[in-house]
Amino acid sequence: MTKKFPLPWPDWTLANLAVQSAMLTMEAQQVAALRLTRLAQGGPDMPREAVLMVTEKLQALQESGALLLDAALGGKQNMNAPQIVRLYRKKVRANRRRLTDSKSR
Repeated sequence: MTKKFPLPWPDWTLANLAVQSAMLTMEAQQVAALRLTRLAQGGPDMPREAVLMVTEKLQALQESGALLLDAALGGKQNMNAPQIVRLYRKKVRANRRRLTDSKSR
């Protein structure tokens, strides 16, 4: 009996990396729409949301840069691409949860 693996497959093949990247793109668009809707509605939390948006992007850039540098110095051919996509998807999902949970309040 062969063992079936749900996505993500354990070896992060090129096809899976493409699927994960496409998922990241769709999830990021959802978060952008949620944020733009929230910003357009206004309110006292909007300056905080704008600062949080920029801060999160800079933090994710720093973390992905560290992964990329680690891969370059370690001679990894995939340049830690699967780990970077995983990092960004985790952050995007957390934002989506936060934005949808607070929207329902």
